[in-house]
Amino acid sequence: MFNRWISSELESRLTRPYVHILFGARQTGKTTLLRSLVPKPALAYNLADPEERTRLMADPGAFRRECEALPSERHPAYVIVDEAQGVPAVFDAVQVLYDSDKTRWRFVLCGSSARKLRRTGANLLPGRSMLHHLLPLLLCERPPGIPSGTKEESMILPMRWPSDSDNRFPASDLPTRLAYGDLPGIAAMPEADRPAVLRAYCSTHLEEEIRREALVKDWGAFVGFLRLAAMESGHIVNFAAISREVGLSLPTVKSYYQLLEDMFIGWHLPVYSGSPRKNLLSTPRFHFIDLGIRHAAAGLKPGRDVVMTDPGRLFEQWVGIELWKRVQYIGQGGLHYFRTRDGAEIDYILDTGREIIPIEVKWTERPSPSDARQIIRFLGDHSRAKRGFVVCRCPRPQKLAVGVTALPWFCL
Repeated sequence: MFNRWISSELESRLTRPYVHILFGARQTGKTTLLRSLVPKPALAYNLADPEERTRLMADPGAFRRECEALPSERHPAYVIVDEAQGVPAVFDAVQVLYDSDKTRWRFVLCGSSARKLRRTGANLLPGRSMLHHLLPLLLCERPPGIPSGTKEESMILPMRWPSDSDNRFPASDLPTRLAYGDLPGIAAMPEADRPAVLRAYCSTHLEEEIRREALVKDWGAFVGFLRLAAMESGHIVNFAAISREVGLSLPTVKSYYQLLEDMFIGWHLPVYSGSPRKNLLSTPRFHFIDLGIRHAAAGLKPGRDVVMTDPGRLFEQWVGIELWKRVQYIGQGGLHYFRTRDGAEIDYILDTGREIIPIEVKWTERPSPSDARQIIRFLGDHSRAKRGFVVCRCPRPQKLAVGVTALPWFCL
C-alpha cells in the first residue's frame, strides 16, 4: 500500500475520544486508508452495498444492537461505517451510543456526499465529532518525474513529504498529471487502463451516487449539464448561458453546481475582494477536483491528446487544484482569483492569514519579466503582499522582478 501525506496525522487523531467523520469523493482512497490505520479487529459496515443498506434502513435499531454486542474488553471498539450518508439514521444511533459511553466505542463514519445529510437534516454530531477530508493526491505524494539531481523543494504553502516515510505513489511527469489527474487508484494502475476507468467513474459511480439518493429527476438533462460544466471548468461561471445551453432553469443549474460540490466533485473559487480597486468582478469560478474526472465528465477520452488541445488552461487548473488541496488540508487561509472589469487578471491569490501571495500560471519554459506585470502591480497595491510567483515549466527558479520569482511546477 502507498502512503498518504495525511496518514500519520489522521492516525493520531483517530485515537482521540470523538466520533470521526471522513468525507471525500469516490475513489480518493478513504476505505483503503482507514483499513491501514484503524486497529483490528473492527466492526465494519459498507452502506454502498444495497443489501447492507436495505437491512439497516428496514431495522434502524440493528446498528445500535450490534455495536452494543461487541465484547466490552475490546476497548475502544472501532466501528467503521462506509458511505454513511446512505442511512442518515446511523448518525442518531452513534450519538446515543457515544453519549452513553465516550470511551467504549470509536466510531469512524465515511461519506462521499453531504447532500443527503443536509437535505434530511441528518445529525452531524456537533460537539462530539472531528471532521476530516481526503482529497486526490498532493504533489508531494506522487513525486515529479524530473531529472536526477534536480532539486524538488516546495516554495508556496509547502506540504513536504515526511522525511521518515517512503513508499510514495509512482513518479509522474506533468503531461501525465494533466492527462489523467491524481486519483490514487488511477495513479497506481497501468496507463493503458486509465481512460476506461476514468470514464467508468463518471458513467457508473457518479450515476449510481446520484440515482441512489434520488438527487436528479432527469438524468439526461444532468448529463448535458455535467459535460458543459466540465468543459467550462476553471472559467467564471455564467449560470444564464449554461441554463440556455442545456435547457434547464437557472435555479436548477445552480442546484446542480451545488450538487457537484456536495459530492466533493468540484469547488467554487471566489473572487478576491480585499483590493483597493473598485471595478472587481464578483462571480466565482468553478473547478473540478481532479483533471482526470474533468476530462471524463466532459465526454472526452482522458489522455495526452486532450492535454495538447489546450495545455496552458489545463496547467492553470492543475496548479489551482494543488493549491486548493493544500489549503483544505492545512485548514486555514483561502484561495481566490483576481479580475477587474477592465481585464486585469491574476490566476490565483493565496491568503495564508499572514500574507497574500499572487500567483500567475504560464505554460512557458522561458518566463520573462513581462509575465510578472500584473503581479508587480498587485504587490504595489497591497501592503500585505510582499512576494509573488509565476509557476511555469522552467527548469530552475528565476528572479523576474523585485519580489517575483518564476517557479518550476515541481517547486510549487
